[in-house]
Amino acid sequence: MEANRIRLRLYSAIFTALLMLGSLGFMFSENLSLLDAIYFSIVTMATVGYGDIHPHSAVGKILALLLIIGGVGTFLGFVAIITDTFVKRREELIMQQKLNMITGLFFSEIGNGLLKHFAQLDPEVDRLHKILKISNEWGKADFIEAAKGLEHHRFVIDSHRGNLFELREYLHKQAGLLLRLLENPIIHEQGKFSDLLRATFHLRDELLNREDLSELLSSDRKHLEGDIIRIYRLLIFEWLRYVRYLKKDYPYLFSLAVRVNPFDLEASAVVKGP
Repeated sequence: MEANRIRLRLYSAIFTALLMLGSLGFMFSENLSLLDAIYFSIVTMATVGYGDIHPHSAVGKILALLLIIGGVGTFLGFVAIITDTFVKRREELIMQQKLNMITGLFFSEIGNGLLKHFAQLDPEVDRLHKILKISNEWGKADFIEAAKGLEHHRFVIDSHRGNLFELREYLHKQAGLLLRLLENPIIHEQGKFSDLLRATFHLRDELLNREDLSELLSSDRKHLEGDIIRIYRLLIFEWLRYVRYLKKDYPYLFSLAVRVNPFDLEASAVVKGP
């Protein structure tokens, strides 16, 4: 997309310069009005050639040849880039929709549970409770503010606060789904989500390769906590991005996401009130 933007600016600049040159040239060489000169320049570069206006002077004919040689390619390139940009934007939109469906499956089956496990190990989780207590009244500004709050949050994990056995069993049960997600070709084109899945699978392997999680060396425990922090950070930002997407496009899914918010101590899937 960035390459297309650069090409579009280049072609636009060339097209505008040729249009100005042609218009001014035809005005003086053919005694045309400004409107007729612009009209003749455009139909020449667009290869329309109605024949209602044509150059009579030698200068006008030379100018028309220059516009045909330089302008036709520029005009066609300009149109081609615009068309290609629209097609790619549509493809990206479809790709993003598919990715969001996969992300929704991930959080429904694994992600929300992982967040709950990690929140138990986070000694500073109270700050996250304040930052991420999302409600139905949240708008764009609230999500931006929450993201800024997460940027400044010190992600810390104390594995003594929770149960690593339960975390290991939880990840082990989800191995099949993790593998299927990693094999999905859409995932490979999305760096952060792909990194999240790989980091999660790596933590699973680390935990499974330790027979006794109750007797860990301090250095080994610190290593595992570092693996968890890596996932924790990626997971929270991806979760916030996904919930914001639901708020914008799928209010009924957003409602459920709010009611099962892993950072809301009062969260409940049960709908209360009228």
